[in-house]
Amino acid sequence: MNTEFSRIITLLRKERKLSQKQAAEELGISQSLLSHYEKGIRECGLDFIIKAADYYHVSCDYLLGRTAERSFEDADIPSAPGVSRGTAGGVSRRLADSSISIIYDLLDQVNNRRLTRGVTTYLMLCIYKIFRCLYESNPDNPEELFTVPRTVCGGYTNAVREKLFTDIEAMGVRGSESYVPSLSKLKLSAESLARDYPGDAAALFNVIRQSENSIKSIGR
Repeated sequence: MNTEFSRIITLLRKERKLSQKQAAEELGISQSLLSHYEKGIRECGLDFIIKAADYYHVSCDYLLGRTAERSFEDADIPSAPGVSRGTAGGVSRRLADSSISIIYDLLDQVNNRRLTRGVTTYLMLCIYKIFRCLYESNPDNPEELFTVPRTVCGGYTNAVREKLFTDIEAMGVRGSESYVPSLSKLKLSAESLARDYPGDAAALFNVIRQSENSIKSIGR
């Protein structure tokens, strides 16, 4: 069984605030066996994967780390206002909304205006670039909406984003001129995130997993 399965069933259990003993009883297996599954010591059969998917109300593909979408009927990730739960776009938007919500809550804890401004500008540039790509895919759309020429927009936007990210990264490095000491107070782990953000953590974990899968695919 892949390591994603072990990690995901552990996070789902903790997200529901279930003890290992309680989850094992309701899944019809021993606590020691569930512990082995969660640690990746033993492989489970297809029947357990199906049972666990039904128990946690997710798809088998989600349990195996093959998709970021729990299911189209997923009720555990809150919908953004006006977004239908029954569409792929709705699921994807909930992942983004929930992840950004956690980021801004952490920024509030750090309470550094320069850091918050840098992160916000970086995210706005990402939105700007994607929107402009969609907008300009139809050559009949008027160009007056933008003042930066299309020929230099992509390169300039990437350059500004790279500078912003370098500046943001430096704020977390001890000894740098821009170091923000309050960043060191963020004590984070998968367990603490699941505990502190029960409605949003699963979405962030999905974003992390899917992003890293994309990164790893470059070298394949």
